[in-house]
Amino acid sequence: MTQTLFSFGHGYSARATSKQLDPASWRIIGTSRDPKQIDTIRASGAEPIVWPGERPDLEGVTHVLISTAPTADGDPVLAELRDEIAARAGQFKWVGYLSTTAVYGDHDGGWVDETTAPEPTAERGRWRVRAETQWADIPDLPLHTFRLAGIYGPGRGPFSKLKRGGLRRIIKPGQVFSRIHVDDVAQVLIASMAKPNPGAIYNVCDEEPVPPQDVIGYAAELQGLPLPPAVPFDEADLTPMARSFYNENKRVRNDRIKEELGISLLYPNYRVGLEALMEPS
Repeated sequence: MTQTLFSFGHGYSARATSKQLDPASWRIIGTSRDPKQIDTIRASGAEPIVWPGERPDLEGVTHVLISTAPTADGDPVLAELRDEIAARAGQFKWVGYLSTTAVYGDHDGGWVDETTAPEPTAERGRWRVRAETQWADIPDLPLHTFRLAGIYGPGRGPFSKLKRGGLRRIIKPGQVFSRIHVDDVAQVLIASMAKPNPGAIYNVCDEEPVPPQDVIGYAAELQGLPLPPAVPFDEADLTPMARSFYNENKRVRNDRIKEELGISLLYPNYRVGLEALMEPS
């Protein structure tokens, strides 16, 4: 029996997921606000819809994936479709909301897991907590929340930045970040679809939180490029958004995706992930 996945905001992670789903078993519908993304969505195996614009048709939809980012005004999907989604809650087998580990805020380099109370320090984290709560408040919705670390993969990572030049290694002692390869995001989502557990929250990250300069340095080494210059954090001219990332320091545990979903990461650390992305010279 064919199942239908409706993907709101069919971006980087959603496209990677749809490419891994069997087209004989799945019909996939993906939205974008940008008409220029229609061909990209279609190439991922999904039927494109420009939304906001064309009204989403949820008739017959069995699975819903939400990748749209909230704003100060709230979650854009719920702003337009909450009543319909609530009325169809019993129709859906699985609903996945892509959130972020930014909801945990700053833990001074300490470990967090899914039982850690969200205490976001950045505005974007507060918006995410509110959106998570708004989705969770819909009665009987089979909601699964995925808190994603920094995503990298084909076309998204340090290699292109190194080639452009001007990349720096921002040094803030003790600072670490968690990350995840997009193909591992996809396998977590697909595993969850196969084993629904409504109400579950999953951290999606690899095994090795590390300082950001280590990742840049290894990417340069792989490409035989000079090591980008080191700049102390206090002297770096960063945008407010970039600076806000450095204001949060934590190590994120991923035990639940392994224990509950049986995940074995394809790319358990940044070295394996970057080596796989290495472009032929």
